[in-house]
Amino acid sequence: MPYAAACALLLTLPLLPPLPAAAPAADGWSAAPSGDGRPSFYAEGAPGAVLEDTLAVTNRGARPLTVRLHGTRLPVTLAETALRVPARTRAEVPFTVTVPPDASPGDRSGTLVVRDAAGRERTVRLLLRVGGPRLPALTVEHVAVRADRITYELVNRGTTVVVPRLAVRADGVLGPVLDRAPRTLPVRLPPGRRLHLDEPWPDRPALDAVTVRLTVTASGGAHATARTSARFVPWDAAAGTAAGALLCATVPAALVRRRRRRTSAARLPAAEGEPA
Repeated sequence: MPYAAACALLLTLPLLPPLPAAAPAADGWSAAPSGDGRPSFYAEGAPGAVLEDTLAVTNRGARPLTVRLHGTRLPVTLAETALRVPARTRAEVPFTVTVPPDASPGDRSGTLVVRDAAGRERTVRLLLRVGGPRLPALTVEHVAVRADRITYELVNRGTTVVVPRLAVRADGVLGPVLDRAPRTLPVRLPPGRRLHLDEPWPDRPALDAVTVRLTVTASGGAHATARTSARFVPWDAAAGTAAGALLCATVPAALVRRRRRRTSAARLPAAEGEPA
């Protein structure tokens, strides 16, 4: 192995001391954060920062171990993505996590995955906290009444994950027809995300003109309200009204046309030899 690669992988640690027979894992190797026995990685930085840490791969077996490494869900760069670890040796692989320049403040998570030639994996969790002001903000948009449901969209306009609470009210011509107290929705909305939701309304009015108002709140002072209007008309009643109106308009017109035909016939001149 070239000298530079050996330095990058830090394969300079001495052989591990003998271990009790019951200590090794079933397949004889493990992966963990290097150092003081941390169960997972934790990093914190501002947008644009490059954070460094080291992953340790320990081969407790009597044969060399070949593994491949990669990261998930976070921008991780490993010094090596393929590694051969001698028997009873620990190899340390440096890596970096780059915080995206446009990342909003908040917590993110990913994993470092190590897989051997037989397909067995070890995963180590990686927690990343992006610094900056935490500003909760959201909007409720595109409210509409469709059949027996109220549809709408929630948009997280802030810099932190929000768990929204929803209140629904509808006022008709004679007063309130729907009034639901605020309740927590079973969703977590990350910054910048849009979510399509709907609210059931099976007992909506059969005949009314209503104004529907949705109010959404979240911890930290986030608040948003949106309205829409809807008219409910029974189709049977509407069809009967239309038929009556058509009948009322058609009968007088027919009578007028019949009277005009009679008048025109009376004005025609009599034929020669016939009495007028």
